[in-house]
Order: sequence, then structure tokens, then C-alpha cells
Amino acid sequence: MSNFFKGTILLAATAFISECIEFLINLTITKELGEYGVGQYMTIIPLIGLVMIIASMELPISISKFIAEKEELYHLTMLKYAMKLTIIFISILLTVSILIFMIFPIFSEIHPLIRWVILLLVPIVSISSIARGYFVGIQKMGQVAVSNLLKRSTQLFILVFIYQMFDFQLEVAILIALFSLIGGELLVFIYLISAYVLQLRYLKNRPAVNIPKSQLAKSLMEVSVPTTAMRIFHSLTHAIQPFLIKYTLVAAGLSMGEATENFGLISGVAMTIGFFPAFIAHSLMTVLIPNVSQAFASHNHEQLLQLLKRVILLTSLYGIPVTIGFYNFADELTGIFVNSATASYFFQLMLPYFFLHYYTIPFQAFLIGMNLVKDAFLHNIWTTIISFLMIYFLGSNEHFVMDGIIVGMNMGAVLLMLLHYFTICKKIGISPLSLRKGEMFIPH
Repeated sequence: MSNFFKGTILLAATAFISECIEFLINLTITKELGEYGVGQYMTIIPLIGLVMIIASMELPISISKFIAEKEELYHLTMLKYAMKLTIIFISILLTVSILIFMIFPIFSEIHPLIRWVILLLVPIVSISSIARGYFVGIQKMGQVAVSNLLKRSTQLFILVFIYQMFDFQLEVAILIALFSLIGGELLVFIYLISAYVLQLRYLKNRPAVNIPKSQLAKSLMEVSVPTTAMRIFHSLTHAIQPFLIKYTLVAAGLSMGEATENFGLISGVAMTIGFFPAFIAHSLMTVLIPNVSQAFASHNHEQLLQLLKRVILLTSLYGIPVTIGFYNFADELTGIFVNSATASYFFQLMLPYFFLHYYTIPFQAFLIGMNLVKDAFLHNIWTTIISFLMIYFLGSNEHFVMDGIIVGMNMGAVLLMLLHYFTICKKIGISPLSLRKGEMFIPH
């Protein structure tokens, strides 16, 4: 069995277990904090997600790409440079964050310590990102899989143990929930760095070649900067989307209460169910980046074509049956969350949105591996603009309302998947319809 399939199966299996643990974590937090407390907790999570995106600088992607493309001779030089760059970045980010938190009392109404607790994530996430990127690059997916399990398992253990042992006021209980998240990240940090130090000792005893700092910076930044920008763009659009949908529904004649309920059905029910199988797509993405990078750097057209065929086959093998199952058991699945025929109808209408994203996620790995990160970013920008326009124009029409909003979302998913796919086919010189060689493969 190839490293591609081994890595995919390993990551997918551990990701499934992690998703199950995540469900138990959410259940524990919901029972402990209650509806109001969960609302408060969920207002903090987006900021934490943004901090983690910025702190990581998408180093796992840029480092794994470099490691996969280059021989072992060049690895040590890159890793040393990445660590120096990360330490400088951590210092700058912490300084800026402290100044912001001193000027703006963010989350002080929940608990004054929360904003300072969040800062603990910056060095933890930044430094562990180097180790994670290195292990993905050398395709040691075991370390990545174990780290994913450790994070969720530690978080669940801390939550269950502390909540069972003690009773807290709501604001302290929220703080404990955040500490459990940081505790999971800290244990992952210790595990990855320990394994990473052993690898560094091995590399120091091997022949090494120095690379100019300008070349190292270019290799990292040309991937990290656009990928980080794309992740931040996703975070911002996901933050804007709820307000857009609610405003559109009110414009169509619904009350704000009805608009909020309808949005809750698609975000809290439909998306929770529909994106559950996406852990397979994310596992494929992690494994694909080093494999595609290596094949593209060596101009191996045939390997790129085989990887693309495997991705389409694997995604179809789980995506098609899952989508059919979702359609046939929509009532039972949505009934776990709410007893509403409307939720089932919305879920069925959104199935193309979920199904197409199962393909889009690994396709994005191809674009990153073939130095087309900017193309991926532009695809996301254009499809988001078109999708948001269609959501408003269709959703604000009283004849469509929620149907129009979901059609607008589906349209964006179709465009994004097609843009990614046709760009990949063009880059490796194959026909999008037959997946056969067309023009000669010319790397850019």
C-alpha cells in the first residue's frame, strides 16, 4: 500500500475519532454552561480561531511543501530559519495583541482573564506549527494523527474531570472551558516538539547545505502569506454570512425572530450534519500537499494525474453514498437536533453544497502543491462575491426566501469546485472531461 493511501486511512480514522470526541466535548460544555453560557462561549471561539490562524502563519503547509520538494540536505537550514522567523513573529504578535487588549476591554464582561488566556495560544500554536509541517513534509502521518487525538482527548478529560469535581459560577466555567482547549494544545505542543527535537538531532548528524535567507524567506512567504490571507478571508466571510442571511430574510418579509430561526436550522443543524464527513476531505488535503508538491517539483506529470484520479475516485466512493444516505434519512438525522420538517427540507436542499465541498477541499491541496495558492485565493474571493449577491437577490424575493438563499450557497459551491478543477487540469495539461493528456505539461 502506498504512503498516500496509508496516510489518508490513518488520518481519516483518527479524524473520525476526533470528531466523535468533539461531539462529546460540545455536549459536556452545553450541559455545564447552559444556553446563555454557550452563547457567551461561542462569541469567544471565533476570536480564538482567528488568533490560531494568524499564529500558525500556515507554516504547516509552507514547511511541508518545502520539505517534500527538497532533499534532506536542505531540511535543517530551512527548519532553523523557520524557528528564528517564528520567534520574531511571536514577539511582534504578542506585543500588538497586548496593546489591543489594554486599549479595548475585549470580553471583560464575561471574565477579565479571558483575553490574557488567549495569548497563551500564540507561542504554543506558532512553534508546534513548525513541527507539524515537518512531519507532514516527510510524510510521517503517525505523529500528526496522534497529535490530533491528544488535543481532543485532553480537552475532554479536563472538562469532564474538573466539571465533575467542582461547581463553578458561569464566568469561571467558561474560563475552564477555554483552559481545556489550551491544555489540549499544550500537550500537543509537548508531544510534537519532543518528536521534533529527536529528528533535529538526526539531521544535525547528516550532511547539510546552506541556503540563502532570501531564498528561504521566499519559499515560506509565497505559500504562507496567501494561504493565511485565504484563511482570514474565510473567517471574515463566515462572520458576515449570518448577518447577510438574516438581513436578506427580513428584506423578504420575515421577522427578525423568524430569520434567526431559519438561519439556525441551516447553520446549527444542516451544516453540522452535512460537513461531518468532510474529515475525510481534510485528511486527503493533509496527505496530498507533500505528495503533489513532490510530484510537481520533479515535473512528474503521470504521478499528478494518478493522484487526481485517486482523489476523485476516493471522494466519489464516500461522497455519493453519504449524500444519498443524507437525502433518504434527512428526517431522522435532523430529528436528532430538532423536530422540524423544515430543517429536513433545508438539509436536503443543501446537499449539493456539502457534496461539492468534499471535492473542493482536496482540490485546494492540488493548487497549493502546484504553486497556485493565489489562484485558490482569487477563486474563493470571486465565488464568495457571486454567492453573496445571489443569496441577496434570490433570498430577498418573497417567492424564494430561504430556497433562494440555499440556491445562492449551492451556486457558490459549484463555481468554486469547477474553478479549482479546471485550473488543476489546465496546469497539468489534461482534458477536464476525459482526464487524459492534452497539451504538453509545462510547469510555471
